[in-house]
Amino acid sequence: VQVPYTRSQAGLHLLVDSTGIKFLGEGEWKCKKHGPERRRQWRKLHIGIDAQTLQVRAICVTSNNVSDAAVIPDLLQQLPEDEVLESLTGDGAYDTQPVHEEVIKRGGIPIIPPRKNARIRKGKAFVHRNAAIAACRRLGRSIWKRWIGYHRRSLVETKMNCIKRLGERLMSR
Repeated sequence: VQVPYTRSQAGLHLLVDSTGIKFLGEGEWKCKKHGPERRRQWRKLHIGIDAQTLQVRAICVTSNNVSDAAVIPDLLQQLPEDEVLESLTGDGAYDTQPVHEEVIKRGGIPIIPPRKNARIRKGKAFVHRNAAIAACRRLGRSIWKRWIGYHRRSLVETKMNCIKRLGERLMSR
């Protein structure tokens, strides 16, 4: 199904995140109170939203053992080839070489906080990551996050909450 969307005016700033969704099993309170009676099953929902329009631009559902970083090629493939990707913002789970390479290949800037023990690496894919490491060491992580605009990633958390709240009361028989 093709759903129309509004393109961003000056390039796409994609915000990505994932969350777990339980689709089989008892509720959390019952499990904590009485113990689990049967195995609960989860799926992982990965979404990418446009920071300007807040529209969901890419979505993928995987099993719960798939890493966040492994899904980035699938999410980016859902975007039109002619659309300019300005940046991709994600949490530390996306701080991997394949993610940096995919974002650079699409012409974007990865805005991903480096791990606390991150080291400078060689290669074209790590130019922005190395700059982030240097800035975090010089300024501190919290100042770097404010300076680079990392906190707009909370918009994808808000969208994720909207999606989960909608599905909270939907059931099928």
